[in-house]
Amino acid sequence: MYTDNELTIRPIMENDLFRLWELIYKDEQPEWKKWDAPYYPHNSMTYEEFLPSAEKWIGKENFWVIEVNGIIRGITSYYWEHEPSHWLELGIVFHEANTWGKGLGTRTLNLWINHLFNSLPLVRVGFSTWSGNERMIRVGEKLGMQMEARIRKARYYNGQYYDSIRMGILRDEWENAK
Repeated sequence: MYTDNELTIRPIMENDLFRLWELIYKDEQPEWKKWDAPYYPHNSMTYEEFLPSAEKWIGKENFWVIEVNGIIRGITSYYWEHEPSHWLELGIVFHEANTWGKGLGTRTLNLWINHLFNSLPLVRVGFSTWSGNERMIRVGEKLGMQMEARIRKARYYNGQYYDSIRMGILRDEWENAK
């Protein structure tokens, strides 16, 4: 668990599952999905449908909740792009629009990246997004990340093509910035 004033990131506990279902799967067309890879379909489900698969999230190192003032507001995660070479990509979602644009994403990823570099043998941490998610690109820039790749017109959404964006930071760049 890591904390920055009212913001906490921590592993998921069993009593978090209902709140996570509410945020992620309850609604058919959630607002957050317009920014988080909207070119992939979102599948809502009942709580009963959600529970069997969600129990695998409990206590996992790669999928944590984000709390603001003790209330779960989102998730942060990572996945291995290629584990043998320690290539890891991270993710973050704040599921409620009233939490956006307040610097919470930057603060969350600052905690998460510190945790990843301190707990895993990584040389680089990065993420993928799309050019329509300008807030996520700004978060990466604020954290000192560089745009490492722009795959032009690789994402199609609402009748328009967008670029796929990869951003990242090397361990030594991260440590020198601190």
